[in-house]
Amino acid sequence: MKLCRIRTETGTIPAMIDADGTPRSLASMMGDLTAGTLDSGALESLAHIDPSNYEAVENADYAPILADIRRIFCIGLNYRDHAEESGMPIPEQPILFMKVCEATGANDPVTIPKGSEKTDWEVELGVVIGREAAHVTVEDALSHVAGYCVVNDLSERSFQLECGGQWVKGKSCDGFGPAGPWLVTPDEVPDPQALDMFLDVNDERCQTGNTATMIFSVAEIISYLSRFITLKPGDLISTGTPPGVGMGMKPPRYLKPGDVMRLGIAGLGEQRQVARAWGA
Repeated sequence: MKLCRIRTETGTIPAMIDADGTPRSLASMMGDLTAGTLDSGALESLAHIDPSNYEAVENADYAPILADIRRIFCIGLNYRDHAEESGMPIPEQPILFMKVCEATGANDPVTIPKGSEKTDWEVELGVVIGREAAHVTVEDALSHVAGYCVVNDLSERSFQLECGGQWVKGKSCDGFGPAGPWLVTPDEVPDPQALDMFLDVNDERCQTGNTATMIFSVAEIISYLSRFITLKPGDLISTGTPPGVGMGMKPPRYLKPGDVMRLGIAGLGEQRQVARAWGA
C-alpha cells in the first residue's frame, strides 16, 4: 500500500494511492494516520480494500506521512562515496544523530535559515517503525518496519560543522524534515537495499545512488539502534545519503532563494521543494 495524508480546506485527511497513482480519501474509514494506527493493526485491515471505490482527491497537498512522528533518527556517512566526498573517515559503526524539527510535507517550501550561507540537500531512504523494537536481531529487524518513504535531510553545514558540539544544530532548522509523499508498506518494497534514488537542483542532476551501496543496511541500522534505544511505532529513521551534496562539490554549492529541489526514490514517490529566503 501507498498511504498518505492530504491537507484540505476542512482539515488533513488520510488517503491511499490507487493503481493509477491517484490519491483516494480514507476519511470515511479512519480519522488520521498516526503512530497509534501503525501499532493497532489498522494497516492490516486497509490491505484488503480497493482504493478505487473511494473518492479521488484532486491537487493533493501532501502533509507529513504521520500526524505524530515521534522522533527522527538519522544515520550519518552511510554511503562510502559520500563519506569520501565529505573528507571524513568511513565509519566502523553507524553514526547516529537526531533531527528535532517537526516533519514537513513532501512539497512544502524550504526556508533558508537566518544567517545561513551553507544550506544543503540530502536525498535519503526513510524507515518508519511500526512495532516496538528493543534488542532485535538483524534477521528480525525488518519485521518491525511499517513502511518506507523519501526524506530530504536538509542540513546547514556551518551550523553543523563549524559551531562546535553535535550535528543536531545544523540538522534541525524549521522545515528541515520533508517526509513523504507516501508511506509505502513493506509488501511493496521487497528489498530496501535495491532502491534507486536521485536529487536534482534546478533540473541539474546532483545526486544519483542506490541503497545497495549503504555501508550499514536498514536491518543492521534497526538492530544496532535497538541495542541502545527502544524504537517505538512512529519513529522515523533517515538512513544516509549518496554522494552529490553541495558540500562535496568543487567549489561547494549551496541553496539560494528560488532554487528548486526535486528528489525521489524508486517506488516511494517524489518530492519538490522551492527554497525561499528567511522572513519571506
